[in-house]
Amino acid sequence: HYQWNMDIWGVPGAAAEAETLGAVVDFFRRVGLSSDDVGIKVNSRAVLAELLRRTCGVDASEDPARFAACSVLVDKLEKVPASALYDDFGALDVASGDVDALVALLEEASTAGGSLDALEALLGDDAPGLGGLRELVDLADAAGFADWLVIDASVVRGLAYYTGVVFEAFDRKGELRAIAGGGRYDALLETFGGDAMPAVGFGFGDAVVLELLGDKGLVPTDLAADVDAVAFALATGDAAADAASQKGLAGVAAALRGAGVSVDVVLEPKKPKWAFKYADRRGAKTALMLAPDEWAAGSLVAKDLASGDQATVSASDVAAWVREKVAGDA
Repeated sequence: HYQWNMDIWGVPGAAAEAETLGAVVDFFRRVGLSSDDVGIKVNSRAVLAELLRRTCGVDASEDPARFAACSVLVDKLEKVPASALYDDFGALDVASGDVDALVALLEEASTAGGSLDALEALLGDDAPGLGGLRELVDLADAAGFADWLVIDASVVRGLAYYTGVVFEAFDRKGELRAIAGGGRYDALLETFGGDAMPAVGFGFGDAVVLELLGDKGLVPTDLAADVDAVAFALATGDAAADAASQKGLAGVAAALRGAGVSVDVVLEPKKPKWAFKYADRRGAKTALMLAPDEWAAGSLVAKDLASGDQATVSASDVAAWVREKVAGDA
């Protein structure tokens, strides 16, 4: 499986949050999904702090560790009944009746329609965190993706390093796990001994979105990206020789990329049959094999995958050879 992340560092305001959410929405649109298929739940840790203060007497500013521990439990409320967490909340000096009050308030906010107006009506428009959410929603409206957003006070994102806005993409049918998630983490660098720097970003895995695309018949039939060459080291069965070849291949790939050639490097030594089949599947124009004998003479075995022609090419000339073959296929 794969995951892609996007982070914006050094910008403290809602503009950075809107930019990250806009990137998520842009991806969904590009693969054929709409706001009828996917929504993005948005909340603020400040809103959650206010809810916990009002219902459970948990003050985030006075006891950040207690607030963080309670936030983790709130994140679980979507998956288990509140009664299953009474003991855990009790260990944090939160009574079961206060937990029920918190759940009731979260449910009231949820059933109010998922709008910021509803949350403002419930908490008061001067409640902490709502101003930042209002600015974010206004930016989303200006950018044309406000219809993707659902204001949901129950969204926590269990990781304790989040400090402000948090968000989570979900399928509207409610049949799948979270598709993507992220938020603001202004104190993250400080926790590792670095200088304070505001940051916001998200993580987006491939598994859930592929399931959603499959359900809707939107999985592309051709996922191959253009690549000029697949490069691999010949597997000889000699561990030392193979390791040396793989090391040499790293240098070859770096030189090719420096010359503007796009290269997919096979990260383990392989036999030619496997590597050439992989190169075909990858949609590569050429395949380059680093074999011990040829490499000892400063050359690689190069194959034009369109014609099937194969040649021994000097390492210093291989970039020009690949560019010639790519240009001939254009």
